[in-house]
Amino acid sequence: MNFPLYIAKRYLFSKSSNNAINIITFIATLGVIVSTIALFIVLSVFSGLRNFSLSFIQTVDPDLKITATQGKSFFFTDKIADKLKNDKIDAFTKVIEERAFFSYVDKSHIAMIKGVDMNYLAVNKVDTAVYFGNWLNYKAKHTVVIGSGISNILSVGAYDFLETLKIYVPKPGKGYLTNTKNAFSQVNTQPIGIYKLTYDIDKKFVFANLRLVQQLLQYKVNQISGIEIRLKKGANATEVRKGLQNLLGDDYKVQTRQQLNSVFYKMLNTENLASYLVFTLILIIALFNVIGAIVMMIIDKKENLKTLFHLGANITEIRSIFVFQGFLLTVFGLIVGLLLAVPFVILQKKYGLIMITQSLAYPVEFYWSNLLIVVATITILGYLAAKIASVRISKKLVE
Repeated sequence: MNFPLYIAKRYLFSKSSNNAINIITFIATLGVIVSTIALFIVLSVFSGLRNFSLSFIQTVDPDLKITATQGKSFFFTDKIADKLKNDKIDAFTKVIEERAFFSYVDKSHIAMIKGVDMNYLAVNKVDTAVYFGNWLNYKAKHTVVIGSGISNILSVGAYDFLETLKIYVPKPGKGYLTNTKNAFSQVNTQPIGIYKLTYDIDKKFVFANLRLVQQLLQYKVNQISGIEIRLKKGANATEVRKGLQNLLGDDYKVQTRQQLNSVFYKMLNTENLASYLVFTLILIIALFNVIGAIVMMIIDKKENLKTLFHLGANITEIRSIFVFQGFLLTVFGLIVGLLLAVPFVILQKKYGLIMITQSLAYPVEFYWSNLLIVVATITILGYLAAKIASVRISKKLVE
């Protein structure tokens, strides 16, 4: 067995004659255990919150979306349809999106009207978010589904037949407006469903029949603003995007869900990094206790170190004893911390021990990557802390 490692193990698991050193060592070990638990749980919680947040985006945004590079619309042709016949594409739908002015009684709001065809639910499962009323009735052309945010702003509900929800958009054309009364196209609609996803989305979209929106915007048949695509399970979105982009050419822009929500993804990644750095800083502070414990052990074992030195051990070997001791202490705290944190995360995911509301458990996810991050962070910092403490050993100390 390695000589410094053997001595380090003896020092680690044997009590010191000085009770204060035993207490300091216990506090240092406890600090590593608590830091390990905190770091792993925080990473698991952020992973859970990330997946929870992305689940809403995945409900309303497709795997891939095709739009025109220039202009707001393009024509869906047989040529485009042929290029969408791909063994990695499960379904696609034609959509139209445009900003519109919504009016109900004496209240108004500006949002996006989104025209969708009958294939829309094969790509995006927005109907699962409808908590009151029903999804669009494609046979009833003037029905719409609104977000809960728009419902609150306009004080409009579903199946309110006393008033209609009026939708206005500017008429296409050039030059200055001469008559504001004739400047807008208008349709009267009937909300038949209210959906609830996120605060921003609930105030942003009103879903309507594709034919109705084409009429409102004075679009021609097959004139749309986008094609939304759902990929088959296991298909790589980035690879399919590149392939479609090459087939369609520069006149069209193909984007993945991550590209469509780049700001949101960056925000999630920044929050995750910030939380990791904050708890790593807490861990560094906790490892000062490890440094203190090793320094106190060096002072306590001063006479033993002199004996080892005179028996032939050099300064490097003596320093290695305390590097190993600090490292083993950190690893011991790491293992105990993970033995407590990992079961907690698994139980929280399965049984919802901690609840946000009566029906919603705090989201967590167990990822091996988080486990590896915690192990790497604590072992590296623990080794550095032990290395710093062992520098105190000099030839003058042991002679």
